[in-house]
Amino acid sequence: MSLINSINRERLPKHVAIIMDGNGRWAMQKGKPRIFGHQSGTNAVRTTIEAAAEIGIEYLTLYAFSTENWKRPKMEVEALMALLITSINDELDNLVKNKIKLNIIGDTGQLPISVQKKISAALNATKSCSKMTLTIALSYSGRWEILEAVKKLIKNNPLLDIETLTEAKFSKYLSTHNLPDPELLIRTSGEYRLSNFLLWQLAYAELYFTKALWPDFSKEEFFGAIIDFQGRERRFGKTSEQLG
Repeated sequence: MSLINSINRERLPKHVAIIMDGNGRWAMQKGKPRIFGHQSGTNAVRTTIEAAAEIGIEYLTLYAFSTENWKRPKMEVEALMALLITSINDELDNLVKNKIKLNIIGDTGQLPISVQKKISAALNATKSCSKMTLTIALSYSGRWEILEAVKKLIKNNPLLDIETLTEAKFSKYLSTHNLPDPELLIRTSGEYRLSNFLLWQLAYAELYFTKALWPDFSKEEFFGAIIDFQGRERRFGKTSEQLG
């Protein structure tokens, strides 16, 4: 019996974020080049999107490429960019068919022009979709985002009285200003760190770690993470007694 039958549809996290980790190690275990792992990881991306949409998750954010990933070998980076174009081509029709809106966060100006054009076309094609918002973090890091937000804040408000600055006002300058904060973060591959991902937004997220390498991440793994989330008590600084 699938774990989906144990999920309480009334207590779903509105926003799930995922650090997709382990492609390289998965490939190495099989005696294959790292790019083989990245190619296989696209299947897990498709499966996870389907699983999230199937149970009614409204927002799904995937960490695909960090600003630090530009430091990887040139051949691997070029292969990843080519794979990104292929993935957009392959999945765009399914996104539109399933009413999934694509959203991109990150320093996209660093991406190759060919990738930027594909992204722009995909964003336009899905802009009217409303069943789920799929955010892909590309050339992204949490520190970069926060620094960019500070720059925008100062530029747009040169005479700002800092005593009037609130979390809500600052959040409007983040890449995710149009998204709710994630309630659940999933990280694959057995690593226990945030890797510079959504540092502001994950302040109160529940963290779920699995040893599964990303290409092996399945619908059942995703459903298991949702069930684990639903078994936790989210207090936000209050006591259990205050929550009633």
